[in-house]
Amino acid sequence: MSNIKNILLYCLKQLNGERTIYSIYHLLNGKKSSQTLQDAHLFSLKRYFRILEPLTRDAFDEIFNHLLEKKLVEACGEQRFLLTSAGEDYLLNHAQPYYVNGWRYQPFTLIVWERLSLLVQVTSNFTFQETKYIPIQKNVEVHNWLKGFLKSTSVPKAELGKSLFFELVQILEHARDVNPEVLIFRLTGYKQIGRTSSQIAKELELDSIQYHLEFINAIHCLLHFVESEPARFKVLSSLFTNLDHKDTLTLSARKTLVLLNQGFTTEEIAGIRNLKISTIEDHLVEFALNVKDFSINSFVDEEIQLMILGISRQESTRQLKVIRNHIKTASYFQIRLVLAKYGDRQWN
Repeated sequence: MSNIKNILLYCLKQLNGERTIYSIYHLLNGKKSSQTLQDAHLFSLKRYFRILEPLTRDAFDEIFNHLLEKKLVEACGEQRFLLTSAGEDYLLNHAQPYYVNGWRYQPFTLIVWERLSLLVQVTSNFTFQETKYIPIQKNVEVHNWLKGFLKSTSVPKAELGKSLFFELVQILEHARDVNPEVLIFRLTGYKQIGRTSSQIAKELELDSIQYHLEFINAIHCLLHFVESEPARFKVLSSLFTNLDHKDTLTLSARKTLVLLNQGFTTEEIAGIRNLKISTIEDHLVEFALNVKDFSINSFVDEEIQLMILGISRQESTRQLKVIRNHIKTASYFQIRLVLAKYGDRQWN
């Protein structure tokens, strides 16, 4: 559990007592609420977004209670914690998973894995001229992608298996902090059935959550190498075909954006959609975080924006109440909007 404990400690250090411990749980689960999306940006925690979707609340509590028992953290308010000196030392001496990048890769991690596993199976059987086998993946879209790849690839069919093997070896031999077994043991090939995640976890003496983290780290490692040098990894780069970073906006926010672009005010949108103004404001915060070139000037005067950022920097805080105590003319919504738009830039 050392990697997961270290992630929790890092997140707590970034939050600096300004959010509850469960904001980390929602971040790791990938909860698409305005608050969680904003926290991921504002506290520079995007790489951990949605990387532990199977993590239950009970399992999270168990891990966190272990941090308390070891006196690595201490309370600083209701459900708010800071690192102790022992926690700081632990963080320094235990590395974070090197390749995990939830914000960038998690939207298509599953589809990449499905493509990779089917590609390995097909090329392996093709190498041994075996045509009778049951495809490991059932997803029709994955099968269609593979058919398209086999038709368009410039790599000779007879060399495809060797090329794929060589590219995988090149990445895994040069990777940092990656156990190849968590990935390789799951692959199915000629007369070889891949093991399940639970079987591998048991063999490697990992619990299910630790295994999941190491598996995600391995997949993200492949994506990192391929994305960095696509010309070097001609076969593996095909895994990226027609994969766009999925829209990070919530469905409700997308509906609000359509109306906003049609010229409706926030009050009118709330009426049309039968939602509270506060909900529409949450959507505006999402736009500030995720929509390129979204302007907040019509919602917050530029002078107020500068004041909010100045107080945030001066007081070293992202806490709305602290900033509002210094700027009574700014609403909590306006402070949230400014921090969403610019807050992470001044902290990175």
